[in-house]
Amino acid sequence: MSRRSVITGVGAVAPGGIGRDAYWDLLSSGRTATRGITLFDPSGFRSRVAAECDFDPSAAGLTPKEVRRMDRAAQFAVVAAREAVADSGLDPGARDPSRTGVSIGSAVGCTMSLEEEYAVLADDGRDWLVDHTYGVPHLYGYMVPSTLAVEVAWQVGAEGPVALVSTGCTSGLDAIGHGVQLIEEGTADVVLAGATDAPLAPITSACFDAIKATTPNNADPRHASRPFDARRDGFVLGEGAAVVVLEEAAAARRRGATVYAEVLGFAGRSNAYHMTGLKPDGREMAEAIRVALDRARLDPAAIDYINAHGSGTQQNDRHETAAFKRSLGQRAYEVPVSSIKSMIGHSLGAIGSLEVAACALALRHQVVPPTANLTVPDPVCDLDYVPNEARSHRMDRVLSVGSGFGGFQTAMVLGRFQVRRAIPA
Repeated sequence: MSRRSVITGVGAVAPGGIGRDAYWDLLSSGRTATRGITLFDPSGFRSRVAAECDFDPSAAGLTPKEVRRMDRAAQFAVVAAREAVADSGLDPGARDPSRTGVSIGSAVGCTMSLEEEYAVLADDGRDWLVDHTYGVPHLYGYMVPSTLAVEVAWQVGAEGPVALVSTGCTSGLDAIGHGVQLIEEGTADVVLAGATDAPLAPITSACFDAIKATTPNNADPRHASRPFDARRDGFVLGEGAAVVVLEEAAAARRRGATVYAEVLGFAGRSNAYHMTGLKPDGREMAEAIRVALDRARLDPAAIDYINAHGSGTQQNDRHETAAFKRSLGQRAYEVPVSSIKSMIGHSLGAIGSLEVAACALALRHQVVPPTANLTVPDPVCDLDYVPNEARSHRMDRVLSVGSGFGGFQTAMVLGRFQVRRAIPA
């Protein structure tokens, strides 16, 4: 039989709760974690709301040296990876380091530390020529995004393939997909895969303000993220990380591991069209969905839930709705769809991994998380978007999709793990 990849551990650092259990409690309750920005002074910005993590690195188990060395995004990734490994029950002494890999995604790397260091070196932007000697010793590491993956590798003793995947807002899905490929091709037996981003800094807010992608609804932060609602006016920036333990299925079964889900199919496509624009027909996302289903050897009728990208922009929500109809046909009208960005915002490269973690937990609990703040449906978005309240629902296979700046479109199919009999030769 071909090698199969399963999820045996989940770790999360998310707005509204640190850790896997707190994360699921937020999602299943339909609470929102969006609020006014507190990590910097947002006055003067068009959008002043975000989904921040109430994260204390010391309480999360990081040492003072680790806190000093690592950017906030790296701290998120390390804490999530530690939780995932503990959750998986893997015995470090029984694992071959050379067969253990790491695949971490990030869209904007160490943004917060880079911004802070630039402010110091340039005296808050007053100096054109800067004195590099005022920079911290770890400044070079902040400039190299791969250090995020390296930090996770050091933490878990991974001596196999280690990679940083940066494909915009699909980074989390793509990083997990890369980890799956490492296992399926036989390069690794265990991969720590996921993504992290901590983009809540003035430079990020300024960039999204400039293109009017983020919501200006500063008066009501809790209801500012409104995917598929007719009143939506942009997405809410977020932050966070999720890491999963991927294992070769036969090995996981031999050691008696508890399996959240199997990754059944994965595919990515590009629209080769525009940096931020999307074609209304959703053709590229539909093609990614079709290929992911083909690789999973499933037809559209097998999908029981869709975890949507659902950013809360007019363009994305309508593009995505069209893609579901194009790829799934009549099934698109029958299957529940929801966007967790309504509750935890859009953490750029990290969000795809948080969504995969949500899918794994949804399969375990047989509960579909809701789309919060959906009270006035957009007539063009006419599917079952599970408004406001979680729904108990029988699920065997789920679809998670992502859409990113640069034209990236990614789809992943996960399913409840089933032992398959080998076909006699």
